[in-house]
Amino acid sequence: MARTRDMTQGNPTRLILLFSLPIAAGNLLQQLYNIIDTLVIGRGEGVVALAAVSGSGWLDWAVLSITLGLAQGFAIQIAQSFGAGEHGMLRRAAGQSILLSIFTVLFLELGSQLFLNPLLHLLRFPDNTFALTERYLRIIFAGMGFVMAYNLLAGFLQAVGNSRTPLLAMIAATCTNVALDMLFVLVFRWGVSGAALATVLSQAVSFCIALIAVIRLPLLHITRDDLWPDRHIMSKLLHLGMPIAFGNLVISLGGLVLQRVVNGFGFIFMAGYNAASRLQGMIELFGTAIGAGVSTFSGQNCGAGRFDRVREGVRKASLIAIIVALLITAALLIWGKPLLSLFMDDDPQIVDQVLTYGYRFLIFMAIGLPFLYLLFTHRSALQGLGDTLIPMISGFVELAFRVLCSIIMPLFLGEWGVYFSEISAWIGAAALLIIGYQYRMRRLESGKNI
Repeated sequence: MARTRDMTQGNPTRLILLFSLPIAAGNLLQQLYNIIDTLVIGRGEGVVALAAVSGSGWLDWAVLSITLGLAQGFAIQIAQSFGAGEHGMLRRAAGQSILLSIFTVLFLELGSQLFLNPLLHLLRFPDNTFALTERYLRIIFAGMGFVMAYNLLAGFLQAVGNSRTPLLAMIAATCTNVALDMLFVLVFRWGVSGAALATVLSQAVSFCIALIAVIRLPLLHITRDDLWPDRHIMSKLLHLGMPIAFGNLVISLGGLVLQRVVNGFGFIFMAGYNAASRLQGMIELFGTAIGAGVSTFSGQNCGAGRFDRVREGVRKASLIAIIVALLITAALLIWGKPLLSLFMDDDPQIVDQVLTYGYRFLIFMAIGLPFLYLLFTHRSALQGLGDTLIPMISGFVELAFRVLCSIIMPLFLGEWGVYFSEISAWIGAAALLIIGYQYRMRRLESGKNI
């Protein structure tokens, strides 16, 4: 179960694909249980409940993405230490990562529960969905510790080349979530609370599987000394993790502004837009998977000083990413509307209006998908190389494009301006990251680390 993979030797394309495919499968399963949540709620409880759950996406991401960003940053040090053969430093960094994660969860748990209600008011959630969204998110945030713990341990495993165990964890979590969704929502009739509880319990299952794998891997046997606070290593880990977490938060702020604009167009538009948004994780899953492969590949080869391999790997990964993005775009143009219709079972007239808005947004996302995949590839490459500053700045670029377009464009284009604001953020950030990656590589190749 707990295997490692040295990515400093061998064919880069093969290594990245072999590493990325299990992650893509795991991401697919994770998105499937998110979609099943939406499907069960939409067909079992109606469009109002569907809008309440799907509308929680950006606020959910704003909090949980901080834990994900920190875990990604901590994994960079693990990958670089593994590539350099510094196993003592690897274990020490893992121990300090655990301490920092505990403090992070305690802080975020308190803040999210305290400020959730005022934030929902600020975002102008409709009266008919407000209480349902609040109830759903309070349960989701209560399970934040499982999310942080799983992402941290999965990051450890992926950093040493093991992407198989996270896949097994996602398979188990998905099966758990589907079974509990059916039980809690369709049998017990617990509504959005049942869907949220099913999600939390499935996350606990994935954490337990990752924990068993880490315990079985001698390379990650952490001692009491590794858990003793070390300010120097903590500072280094935060230097890597905080920019990613902050960049995620900045992106989320742009999404929250966009959500406020969406909510202002009324309940029907909100329901359609958010239903399409629930598919965003599905259509971007291969991009995030290949990004994880590029990050580990870049991190290990950076630690080994093999910058020629980094360039080759990123170039080939980008080509693969674009081809896959175009295939997904074609599929969405053909089957997007029937896919969205699966989520809804309500008054036919309402469903038809919701589908119209949702499909329009889905088409815009499909057109912008190649830019999003290039964004993932080059952001991950930079993070693997130890540069988390430019990815953080790209978050501000996303924020600026998303906020400005969502506020200004609807004044001239109405709803179409809202659709465009999302892909404009992807294009702007991708351009910055590609330029930043080339600059970083030239500096590293000339011996001028930043």
